[in-house]
Amino acid sequence: MFRVSAFALLLGLAMPAAALPDLTTVGEGSYRYLFWQLYDARLATADGRFVDYQQSTPLLLELTYKRKISRDQFIKATVDEWKKLGQSSAEQQQQWAEQLKNLWRDVNKGDSLGAVLLADNSVEFYLNGQSTGVLADPDFGPAFFNIWLHQNTSAPELRAQLIASE
Repeated sequence: MFRVSAFALLLGLAMPAAALPDLTTVGEGSYRYLFWQLYDARLATADGRFVDYQQSTPLLLELTYKRKISRDQFIKATVDEWKKLGQSSAEQQQQWAEQLKNLWRDVNKGDSLGAVLLADNSVEFYLNGQSTGVLADPDFGPAFFNIWLHQNTSAPELRAQLIASE
């Protein structure tokens, strides 16, 4: 009995964590800040079309970094973008930032951070294709994806490339 249980446990430990879903690209582009290219971005859905958050889930945003960025720098930039958009409270932003500390890692050049918006507006995060966890607050998903997809994003050219608009 012990051998069977130990073997089953070893098999369970050997199984890979949840992998990034295979979705069809809607659009892609690059984000630059001043002279630096920070990341390439890709938006993907099941059918390769983006309509809106409710009709396009699962929705993947994948960022492939061109330079090293710390988790804390990424969280600060995310909160700064939420403040600019003005669609969430300071309390929500702080709460989400604390939760992101457990889900995000520092990234190096070549690393990919993926975010998958699910039907219940929760977001599952991935680093280099492996799940790092889920942020389940239903207000978080749209707030996070709005950084790139809202009409008032600070990166309108990237938005147009991601949603494949003219």
